[in-house]
Amino acid sequence: MHHADPQREALRLRTLATLRDVPDFPRPGIVFKDITPVLGDAALLRDVIAAMVAPWLGEDITHVAGIESRGFIFGVPVALALGAGFIPIRKPGKLPWRTMSQDYALEYGTDRLEMHIDACPSPSRVLVVDDVLATGGTAGAACQLIARLGGDVVGCSFLLAIPVLKGRARLDGCRLETFIEV
Repeated sequence: MHHADPQREALRLRTLATLRDVPDFPRPGIVFKDITPVLGDAALLRDVIAAMVAPWLGEDITHVAGIESRGFIFGVPVALALGAGFIPIRKPGKLPWRTMSQDYALEYGTDRLEMHIDACPSPSRVLVVDDVLATGGTAGAACQLIARLGGDVVGCSFLLAIPVLKGRARLDGCRLETFIEV
């Protein structure tokens, strides 16, 4: 393990301290990590976005795909900082034009993501951005969808990861960058 940059480490600690734990949300037994206090702190938000962008500088990212809905919050400023376009990946029925969809497994049942069919024509180099890497199901489906539409997934970037849920395993072979782990 390499030694972390002291400024980045201080920012990680500040971000962790700013997250709000919400017990029993969305259901009993879950402690939800609420990112809204991070979003509400202008300086912290700026620094967190810069930290999420840094690993991808020089990777020739053409598009950033944000997964509904908190992936939009982080995806757009990351796209702007990388000089890339933004692709919204949404729940079914939300996008106005022709879409392709990808089903993925949930703990109980399945869910689906959709993307416009012309969002990432080859040779697009796409970075997938979301707030949390949990089980990896949603991000995995987003990566599959991008690949099916001709885009090259360069990697995935998350504000935070919950390693105990083993999301990295579901995204095996994909470059992952997570800012903090909880």
